[in-house]
Amino acid sequence: MSVTQTLLQQGAGRGYRQQRVHDYLYDPVYAVSSQRDHARANFRAHASLDRVKRVPEYKSMFSSLPHHPRYTLRLEATDPVPPFIDRRWRGRVEQRREQLGRCNPSVKVQDGTHVDCDISGADRWKYFKRPLIPFSQQLPPDVVFAIPKGDATSEGAAVRPSTPFARNVAVQTDYRDSEAQTDPYTPQYVTRPGSAPELLTLATLTWSRGLPAGLAEVEMIERARAKRAWEATLPPLDDLSQLDKRRRMMDEMERKEWAFREGEIDKLQEARLQVLVKLLQQREEKQQQANVRRLDDRFSQLQRTKGAKVKKMRNEYIRDIRKLIQKRKNVEGKLERRDIIKEFADYGSQTYAPLSRGGLSTDRDSERYVVKSTLLDTYEGLLELEASLPDFVTQPRIKAPKSKTSKGFVKRAARQEVELAQIHQSLKEEKRKSEEKKPLRFLFKMEKPVPRPPTPVVEDPPEGEEEKELAVIYLQKLLRGRAIQNMMFEGKEKRLELIQELRTTHALQKEGQLLKKTEKQVTLALQRQRDLQNHQVSTAESYLASTAGGVLGDMFSYLSKELVRLQEERRLHAFTILAERDRRIREAEESGRRQVEERRRREEDEIFKQVVQVHQDTVDSYLEDIILATLEKTADEQAREEIHKLAEEVNSIAYAMEETRTRLQSEEIVAELVYGFLIPEVKKLTVKDRVKQSQRRHLLAAHQIIHRQTESSMRSPLRPESPSARAAGQVLEEAVAHTEKETDSQPAKDTS
Repeated sequence: MSVTQTLLQQGAGRGYRQQRVHDYLYDPVYAVSSQRDHARANFRAHASLDRVKRVPEYKSMFSSLPHHPRYTLRLEATDPVPPFIDRRWRGRVEQRREQLGRCNPSVKVQDGTHVDCDISGADRWKYFKRPLIPFSQQLPPDVVFAIPKGDATSEGAAVRPSTPFARNVAVQTDYRDSEAQTDPYTPQYVTRPGSAPELLTLATLTWSRGLPAGLAEVEMIERARAKRAWEATLPPLDDLSQLDKRRRMMDEMERKEWAFREGEIDKLQEARLQVLVKLLQQREEKQQQANVRRLDDRFSQLQRTKGAKVKKMRNEYIRDIRKLIQKRKNVEGKLERRDIIKEFADYGSQTYAPLSRGGLSTDRDSERYVVKSTLLDTYEGLLELEASLPDFVTQPRIKAPKSKTSKGFVKRAARQEVELAQIHQSLKEEKRKSEEKKPLRFLFKMEKPVPRPPTPVVEDPPEGEEEKELAVIYLQKLLRGRAIQNMMFEGKEKRLELIQELRTTHALQKEGQLLKKTEKQVTLALQRQRDLQNHQVSTAESYLASTAGGVLGDMFSYLSKELVRLQEERRLHAFTILAERDRRIREAEESGRRQVEERRRREEDEIFKQVVQVHQDTVDSYLEDIILATLEKTADEQAREEIHKLAEEVNSIAYAMEETRTRLQSEEIVAELVYGFLIPEVKKLTVKDRVKQSQRRHLLAAHQIIHRQTESSMRSPLRPESPSARAAGQVLEEAVAHTEKETDSQPAKDTS
C-alpha cells in the first residue's frame, strides 16, 4: 500500500499526515485488505476535519475572551467527491488488474471497456484542485435511489449513445510546472504490438530516484545494453551441441557480475566510511564550538563578577576615605560653631549644593520656578504676549558661519582636529594589519579529492583503413559469440544430471502420482501421531514443572526470609559496633577537654601571679618617682635661690650699663636675650608637658592601687595594723598629697 506524506501547518507547529483523505478512491496503487477496511476508510473520510472550516466573527475578531470567540466552526455540506465516483469496494482481483494496467501499460489487460489514453495522464488530479460545487449535496450512506425505467422508443427512431460518466479534458493553466507540480509530469504511452523500445527499460527510474541521470545511471544503462547484447549472442537451448558453450558463457558472466557486485559493495562501504568521518568531524566541531561558547560565557560571567566586586571595593574605599577626611578635620573632637559667612562664600557648601543622603529632596520648592501668568491662560493673552515681543524673536536672523582660517592662518582647534583624524586613521590601519596577521583559531587541513581518471576514448582509424577496422570488429564479435556458446555447452554438460532429474520429476505417470499421495498420507499420519505424543509428554512435563516450581518457591521464600533475618542481624551488629566506637570517641574527647581545662587553670594562676607582681613593681616605681621628684624640687628651689642672687648681681650690672649704653647695644642685648632665653625655655616647657602626659597614666594607676589597699585595710578589722604599716601609709598619703598640690600648682605657673 502506498503512503503519501502531506505537510500540514497547524498554528506554529508542523505535522505530517501519512495519507490523504480520499486516497482509497483516487490513488491507483492504494489497496485495502477487505471490505471492512474500505468501509472504515469511507467513514474516516466522512468524519475528517478537513470539511470543518473556521468562520470569523467580525464583531469579536480580535477578542481573546472565551464568551466572545473570534471565530465559529462550521461543517461544509458540499461533498468533495463528485457523485459519479464509485464508492463501492472493488475486489482484490479487479484492483490488481487496474493497478497492473495503470502501472505497466505494456501489459494487456482484458477488459470489457476501452479506456482512452490521452496526454492529460492518470495522475493529473494530483496537481490541480477541483472547484467546489455548491449545489452538490452529500447523500447519507443508507439512501439508495431506485433505478429509472427505460422509456419505450419507436422502432424507427435512432438509438442515442449513452453519455459517459467521466471524460478527459486538457486544460491550460497560468502556473509554471515548477510552481504547480511536485514531480515532472510523465504522459501515458502506447507501444506497437511486437516491439520492445529500449526506453521502456528505464521505466523504473523516477524523479529524484535516478532522474536526472548521472554517471551511475549511465553506467547502469551501458551494462544493461551489454547484457542484452550478450543474451543475443547466447546459443539457443534447443541446440544440444552448444549447451557446454552456453554453460561456460553463463558461468563467466556470473563471475563478472559477482566481481561487479563486490566492487559496488566496496564503493558503498567507502562512501559510508566517508559519511561517518564527516559526521564525526561535524560532531567534534560542534562539541568544540559548544566548549568555546561555554568558556566564553563563563569568562564573561567572571568578568562581570569581577567588575561588580571592584566597583564595590572602590565605593567602599571612597566612603572610607571620606570618613577619614572628616575625622582628621576634627581630631580633638571639639565642637565648632556654624560659620554662616563661610558657607555662603563657598559655592560648594551644603547651602548651595546639599547632599541627598542628608534627607533633602532635589525637587524642593520647584513650584517657585513655574511661570504663572494670566496671559498664558487665554488666547487673547497669548496674542498680546506675542505682540509685545520684538521682531528678532519671531523672525530670527541667521548669519553665515565664518571660516576657520583667518588670512591664511589655521586655528589651533582645526589643527588639532586634523591631527586627531590622522592618528585615528593610523590606529585603524594598525588594527587591521594585526587582525590580518592573526592566525586562525580552528585550523584544519582540507584534503583535496582524488582527481578522476580521464575518460577512455577510442581513437578514430586512419583514412583508408575503416573497412579493415570494421572487419576486425566483426571478427571479434564472432570469436566472443563462439566463446559464449562454448561456455553454455560446458554448463549444460556439467548440469546434465540435474536436467534429467527435473525432467523425470515433472513427467510422472498416474501410478507414480498415486504412490506419492499414499506416501504423503502416511507421512501426515505419522506426524499427527508424533504431535499427539509430544503433546502428552509436554503435559506431563508441565505438571512436573508446576509441582517442582511450588517446592522451589517455598524453598526460595524460606531462604529469602533467612537472608533478610541475617541481614538485619548483621545490621544490628554494625549498629552496636558504631555505638561502641562513638562512646570511645566521646570518652577521648571528654578526657581531652579535662586536660585542656586543667592546663587553662594553671595558665590563669600564672597570669594572676604575674599581674600581682606587676602591681608590686608599679608601686615600687611610683615610690621611686616620688622620691626623685622630691629631690628635683629641692634642687630646683636651691637653683632658684642662686638664680635670684645672680639676677640681683646682673641687675646691678645692667643698671650700671644702661646708664652708659647706646641704642645699638640695647638692641643687641635684646636679641641675645630672646635667642638665648625665651626659645630654650619654650622647648623645655614642651618637653616637660610631654613627660607629664606620659607619666600621668602611671600616676593614676598608683592612686587607684593605693586607695584600694587603704580601703581594704580599713574594712578588715580582724587584722590589726602594725606600726610600720601605719607609718608607711602616712608617708604614702603625704607623698600623694604633695604630688597633687604640685600638679595643681604647675598649670598655674604655666599660665603665669
